[in-house]
Amino acid sequence: MRLARTEHTERPWRIHEIAPEFDVEDVWALPTPGGPDDFHRLLQQFTQGNGWPQNAPLPVRFVWEARWKIGRVLGLDVEGSKVGARVASLRDRLPDDMAEAPRGPDMQGVPFRSIYVLPDEWASEMANRTVHTVMHVGWVEDGEGGYRGQMTALVKPNGPLGAAYMQLIKPFRYALVYPALMRMIGRGWEAGRETSLTDA
Repeated sequence: MRLARTEHTERPWRIHEIAPEFDVEDVWALPTPGGPDDFHRLLQQFTQGNGWPQNAPLPVRFVWEARWKIGRVLGLDVEGSKVGARVASLRDRLPDDMAEAPRGPDMQGVPFRSIYVLPDEWASEMANRTVHTVMHVGWVEDGEGGYRGQMTALVKPNGPLGAAYMQLIKPFRYALVYPALMRMIGRGWEAGRETSLTDA
C-alpha cells in the first residue's frame, strides 16, 4: 500500500541527516507482518534475491529490459555515472556515531549498493546519468500490535535530464513495477514464514 510522504519524513530515521537534499519520491507499506525482531529476515529477503525481476510478470520484465537497453544506447549507466564516480557514496557522510555501523549486504541482481544497516533501518544507493537514488527500508509498528516493513524511494535528479526521466518512468512504476514488486515481496515473506514454521 502506498503511504503519505510523512510516514517517512516524520519518523526519526538516520537517513534524514545523511541525505537531506534528496526528495521523497514514494513510500510503501510492505506486506511483511511480523514481530519486533523480524527486521533481519526482511533484510535477508531483500539482499539474497527474491526473484526480481526474473519472476515478475511479463509486462514488468519487458519494461525492465527495455529500460536497460535504452540506458545502454543513451549511455545512462556508464561507469563514470555511478556512485564513486559522478557522485560520492552517501557512506562518506555518515556521522561520527555511525562511523562503525556495518555497511550491510548488497542486493543481488540490481545495481544498488548498501550504505549502512541498523537494527531497524537499512539504506542502499545507486546512481547513473539521470539520478542518485536511495532505497530506504525500515521496520515499523503497524498500529495493531505488530510490525511491518516500510520502503521509501529517495531521489536526487541530475538536472533537467533527471527530472524529465523521473516524470517519464512514473506511470510505469505505479501501474506495473510497484504492484508486481509488492506481490513478490509478500509471497517471499509468506514463504519464508512457512519455512521457519516447518524448520521449528
